[in-house]
Amino acid sequence: MRGSGPLSTLALSADAPDTATAPVSETRIDAEEILALVLARLEDDKAEEVVSIELRGKTTIADYMVVASGRSQRHVGALAEHIVEALKERGVGGIKVEGMPACDWVLIDASDVIVHVFQPEVRGFYNIEKMWSGLRPDGGVPAKPSVANPSAASPSPASRG
Repeated sequence: MRGSGPLSTLALSADAPDTATAPVSETRIDAEEILALVLARLEDDKAEEVVSIELRGKTTIADYMVVASGRSQRHVGALAEHIVEALKERGVGGIKVEGMPACDWVLIDASDVIVHVFQPEVRGFYNIEKMWSGLRPDGGVPAKPSVANPSAASPSPASRG
């Protein structure tokens, strides 16, 4: 049947929808805005021990990491659901969520901000905020002179003289 294919006269005519004016991508929300939204939502929902860690210069996986605790599995699940809902309402796309069925530890990947919501005992076991807050920008730990090697701590007698 003539005129019914994808390149028919109608598809090429002025009556066809103008796809050139459609936006190529949505407006990108910056990391600070996502962070503020997440922190506000956690405060509203009574999350406990909320910690925000700046990751810029430490890793390329995200700009910020937020770690928070809920009082129970139900509270952890509700915190995570409310964060995801708020992010979606604000237009943040591509949100990934892990751990919702058990709700011992829920991870929300909102691109530039990663959120971990734990039950307190699970948070204490993994202690991820200590792991991420103590690194140097090159990924190493700060250098300290070794007591076992006195020459590293003080100049040699030959150099003093």
